[in-house]
Amino acid sequence: MANQEQTDIVIIGSGLGGLCCGAMLAKYGYGVTICESHNLPGGAAHGFTYQGFKFDSGPSLYSGLSYSPSTNPLRQVLDIIGEDVEWKNYNNWGCWLPEGYFDVAVGADDFYDLLLKLRGEEAGRQWRRLQEVMKPLGVASTAIPPGAFRYDLGAIFTLAPYAVSMLPYVFSAGKLTGSFGKIMDQVVTDEFIRNWLDLLCFMLSGLPAHGTSAAEMAFMFAEWYRPDVVLDYPVGGSEAMVKALVRGMEKHGGQLWLSSHVQEIVVESNRAVGVVLRNGKSIRASRAVIANASIWDTLPLIGEGILPQDFVTGVEKTPMNDSFMHLHLGIDGAGLPDDLPCHHMIVNDWQKGVRAEQNVVAVSIPSLLDPSLAPQGKHCIHVYTPATEPYSLWAGLSRKSDEYHHLKEVRSHVMWAALERFIPDIRERCEVTLVGTPLTHERFLRRYRGTYGAAWNADEGLFPPSTTPIDNLYCCGDSTFPGIGVPAVAASGMITANSLASIWQHLQILSKVR
Repeated sequence: MANQEQTDIVIIGSGLGGLCCGAMLAKYGYGVTICESHNLPGGAAHGFTYQGFKFDSGPSLYSGLSYSPSTNPLRQVLDIIGEDVEWKNYNNWGCWLPEGYFDVAVGADDFYDLLLKLRGEEAGRQWRRLQEVMKPLGVASTAIPPGAFRYDLGAIFTLAPYAVSMLPYVFSAGKLTGSFGKIMDQVVTDEFIRNWLDLLCFMLSGLPAHGTSAAEMAFMFAEWYRPDVVLDYPVGGSEAMVKALVRGMEKHGGQLWLSSHVQEIVVESNRAVGVVLRNGKSIRASRAVIANASIWDTLPLIGEGILPQDFVTGVEKTPMNDSFMHLHLGIDGAGLPDDLPCHHMIVNDWQKGVRAEQNVVAVSIPSLLDPSLAPQGKHCIHVYTPATEPYSLWAGLSRKSDEYHHLKEVRSHVMWAALERFIPDIRERCEVTLVGTPLTHERFLRRYRGTYGAAWNADEGLFPPSTTPIDNLYCCGDSTFPGIGVPAVAASGMITANSLASIWQHLQILSKVR
């Protein structure tokens, strides 16, 4: 048929999970076509340029990416496909907490020193004890690379090379499947430390300590609280990481189709065989269809009655994180302090909890690290309320209505107030002002209700695997194991790709990341 393409594997969505999966599969030798609805790749991590300012749409805090070997799954994918970007390093961010302002640094002793000044010796002892408890868990969480996993019996062979090194940590590994909150409760009673750990967990997973997996926090402790650690930022913004993954996929024969909205997943005899695009073009996939869309956005692509009802019911019951408010600003940078941190975290009230509406505000000024992101003498700023903006406030509003624009003004006030803490004249400096809402999130990221993603509580179980009841239909990204966050979605893409490769191919790849 003239309007039909053939490939081995179709991937729906070019978020980091889908790009990692596609790049790995292309490296394995499969024909890969990624269909992206937007005209820019990257999903929540895409970057865009407006009036000379280059903005990140989503994540901005990275670690474990500027060196190899690394425990970060995204770094491992980049190494496997032979790609990289230039990195800027730094080690601190500004925290505006109810207790005051603190310039907080990653590293083995910086937070301990802060605790001694702020809370006294008992708090310091509790922190040291927590570090001791987390140390073997950190080793256990990194003893087996995510790239060793796959969703079939072949995992017996790909995990086997790590069995001996894992033996000393078998007991510790059992704790990794629960929530970090259970571990925290056994060690920490100091209120400030508990609040701080809730904040760190929230930054990683969108959930507080009781809800965030112990494995995720063990990975963070192993990465952040060690000597000489640094944080990373990609020169060119998050867009540079996306481009590196696209390059790696394309040089191994993969294709990226932009402005290609998937309307239907074609299923024949309980087997996914391709997709149909909104423009009428179809792509037949001989090996697999992989959805990098959220589980709520994937479900409508499958015809009614095809999926088992218990699976559909499970999806419908999946807990959902709220959405975001965003400010993207281009400002005059004249006279800003030379030592201004590039990242800031603002907490207005610990008592409300980190998941309370508009209680936590994140700020990124990446042009302080990479001046190429803004015109000379200018800076770009991204401010957002992470996963705390209710979609219900915006549902049904027309983006052209006066009501919508008024609500944008009202709901963005908390972000302006956060910025004014350290740039008092921020409004006078602005040359570009873009306000994003859950409707913006929904429209450009194709996210159901603009959600940050699934909110599976680690006390109640792990994120689901990438497999589905339909043969040759897989999922990857933040709706699947290991969950939300850049390392997690990169791992998800790796594991899904590995599950489609032969065991021999998989073992060959593993030899490069051990």
